[in-house]
Amino acid sequence: MIHNPSNENKMALTTAQLDAYLARIGVERPVSHDIQSLSKLHRAHLMTFTWEALDAFMGWPSSIAPASAFAKMVEGRRGGWCYEMNGLFGAALAALGFQVTRLCGGVDREKLGDIAIGNHLTLRVDFERPYLAEVGVADAIVEPVPLDSGPISQRGFDFSIEHVEGGWLRFNNHARGIARSFDFRPDHCDEAAMVATHEWLMQDSGSPFTNALAILRHTMNGYVALQNDCLRRVTATSISEQRITSADHLADTFEFIFGLDVPQPGDVWERIQAIGHDKAA
Repeated sequence: MIHNPSNENKMALTTAQLDAYLARIGVERPVSHDIQSLSKLHRAHLMTFTWEALDAFMGWPSSIAPASAFAKMVEGRRGGWCYEMNGLFGAALAALGFQVTRLCGGVDREKLGDIAIGNHLTLRVDFERPYLAEVGVADAIVEPVPLDSGPISQRGFDFSIEHVEGGWLRFNNHARGIARSFDFRPDHCDEAAMVATHEWLMQDSGSPFTNALAILRHTMNGYVALQNDCLRRVTATSISEQRITSADHLADTFEFIFGLDVPQPGDVWERIQAIGHDKAA
C-alpha cells in the first residue's frame, strides 16, 4: 500500500459541512471504509454535481481551496471543474476517515509534455490496495478503479491505465472523451503547481477555458455536454446534438438539464455569441 498522510486531513470538511455535503448527494454517512462505500459516494457525487468551467469562461472569481468549492457547489447550487470536483470530494472523504491523497496530474501530458503537470487534480484512496477516485475529468469513470495498469469498462465506455516513462501512469479516456488522457504518479502532489496552473487556466487568453464554454453532467447511461451553443447527449452507442437558440433557452438548459443556478445567464449567452461556434475547450 502506498500512503502519504501529509495532505490527508488539512483539506477535510468540518462536521457541519460534511453533513450538508452528504445531504446534497443523498447518501448517509458510511459505516465502513471500503471500496463499496467509496463507490457509492463516487457515483452519487457525479450524479449530483455538474462539471463546469463557467468561472473561467466568464471571468468570475474562483479558488482551488475545497472550502470555496463547498460554498459554491453545496451551498450555491453550482458545479465545478477538476480542482473543485475532486477537491470537494477529497475533502469529504478525508472528513469521513478515508485515507485519501491529492495527486497533481497533467491532462494531455502525452501531447503537451511536462508543462501540463498541475492542470489536473486527482485522488488516490488507500485500502488494502490503492484506488483512483476521479470525479473531475468530466466524462470519464463513474466509480473508482484500482490504481494499476489495465483495461477498464464502465457503462459500455472503455478506458485504460498504462505505465509510461518516469514512473507516471496514464489514464486513457474513452474514444469520445473530451480530454484524451491525463498522467499522474501515485506519490506525487505539488499544490504550488496546481495553484499556479489554476490561475493560468482562469485568466490567460491561451487557456482553452477562457475561450469556450464547457459544461457536462453524467446520466445513468452516459452524459450530456454543452460546448458553447451545442448541446450533445452521449451514450456508449449514440450521440445526438441540438443548438441552444436564445438566452432563455440557455437559462432553461442550465436549470433543467444541468441543475445549475447560474447568475446572469443572459451575459453568458452574449459571451457565447461573441466567440462564435467553433471555439472548443
